[in-house]
Amino acid sequence: MSLKLVISNLWKGYGDKTVLKDLSYVFDEKKVYVVMGPNGSGKTTFLKICALLETPDKGEIYYYDSNNKILPKDINLLRKITYVFPEVGIFNTSVFDNVAYGLKIRGFNKKEINSKVEEVLDFVGLSHKKKQNALTLSSGEAKRMGLARAMVIKPEFLFLDEPTAFVDTENTKLIERLLIKIKDQKTTTIVIATHDSPFAFTVGDEIVKLENGKIFEVS
Repeated sequence: MSLKLVISNLWKGYGDKTVLKDLSYVFDEKKVYVVMGPNGSGKTTFLKICALLETPDKGEIYYYDSNNKILPKDINLLRKITYVFPEVGIFNTSVFDNVAYGLKIRGFNKKEINSKVEEVLDFVGLSHKKKQNALTLSSGEAKRMGLARAMVIKPEFLFLDEPTAFVDTENTKLIERLLIKIKDQKTTTIVIATHDSPFAFTVGDEIVKLENGKIFEVS
């Protein structure tokens, strides 16, 4: 299945502040979309609504399958979508078990889990850390572990909120290379919110700029 996401006339506010104003957009290719804008421009809110973590006040959000059929917003769809927060949630256990979590709750057997986790840890360069307590990882390593945990379930849509926040230059470059590799596999649509311009223009295929709750430029 190849998912397409269509956002139509989206409005969202908190209290008396309107955060998103009549946004419409289509995410229909397996590439990297980067949502940019200053603090308060609505980037995170937009991502959360796209990932079905929040609901809009007005407007529509639809996921379509490869037959252009609207999909119900049920567990089957939610399991095709992954959202990674700026601060990666870490369980007080090994790196391996942190990455394996999504597979375990989906009922994969031990052999499948071992194979998939070993593969993705190698992909993000953390194989040598698999037995280490995840709470002892550096900020950059934790970000890569979060990316591994997201990718091990092979989502069709991957939402990343500020993936290079609190990360040093070396890990930023590693994350850039990982995202480009994921993009080249043509299996996942990646949507990123960031204010990091060099990072955005390195990994992004399409840049969507928000300001005052509206899209004012696409490049």
